[in-house]
Amino acid sequence: MVNQYDVIIIGGSYSGLSSAMALGRSLRKVLVVDHGKPCNRYTPHSHNFITQDGETPYHIYQKAKSQVLAYPTVDLKEDKVLTVSKTEDGFEAKTLNDSFFAKKIILATGIKDVFPEIKGFEDCWGKSILHCPYCHGYEVQNQQIAVVGNGDIGYDFAKLIYQWSSNIVLLTDGKSTLSDEQASKLYSKGIRVIENTIEEYNHSEGQVTYIKLSEGMELSVDAVFARIPFQQSTSFAEDLGCNMLPSGYVQVDEMQRTSVQGVYAVGDSTSMMRSVSVAVATGTKAGAMVNKELIEEEF
Repeated sequence: MVNQYDVIIIGGSYSGLSSAMALGRSLRKVLVVDHGKPCNRYTPHSHNFITQDGETPYHIYQKAKSQVLAYPTVDLKEDKVLTVSKTEDGFEAKTLNDSFFAKKIILATGIKDVFPEIKGFEDCWGKSILHCPYCHGYEVQNQQIAVVGNGDIGYDFAKLIYQWSSNIVLLTDGKSTLSDEQASKLYSKGIRVIENTIEEYNHSEGQVTYIKLSEGMELSVDAVFARIPFQQSTSFAEDLGCNMLPSGYVQVDEMQRTSVQGVYAVGDSTSMMRSVSVAVATGTKAGAMVNKELIEEEF
């Protein structure tokens, strides 16, 4: 069958391509289906990945894609998967244009950030409103930084960012739920707590300049660190019956196996560690384990 594969990988960003490389090098017939919207498309530079530090995400992606497609058993189709379902012999993935079949499925579908309805936030996301100090902290070291958070989450996040800059303001975006002990500790470290609500992030081409707060307050900043909610980009894991964690991630074991036989999940959909290097590592593990699983079945 023309549309029959050993493995279908849904999602062709770093984790998906990494799985495809491991499987291509194992001589497996692999299909990668991708619609070309990686979650880090907002970010101008990628960091904390040796050999690629400071590169643009697009450059890393293009180089990875060309290397993966050099393996003749790997196909890449730019399409959108609509449904994934179990069949008697494995799985079927229906796209906008076709249907494909495989013995195994790797979900590399990622997550979708849920932006707050605050003017300027989305424009600055990944550029000067940041989520991870390990990815972006070095570039804003010792600058004026606002951390957005409240309660235990806000306290822990402010502590973390303090490693990169002592010029920090914690914005609780409403009445503080910090404990007296937490507020006292932040004060002792020179971290001011502001309870005014956030109304707008003023910026120039994604570079935040100041934050407009309630009661006419304006706060000049160089960067903002914020943790925002997310959703799974697709419902495929749940559709297939995979267990989900209370945090919203797909539950996987140390080798990226889900609770459903033959279904693996990799990348951002499985872990809060949202970096290129971690995504690549999960993809490599899954590719190797899928190949081993196929070998065991064949023998």
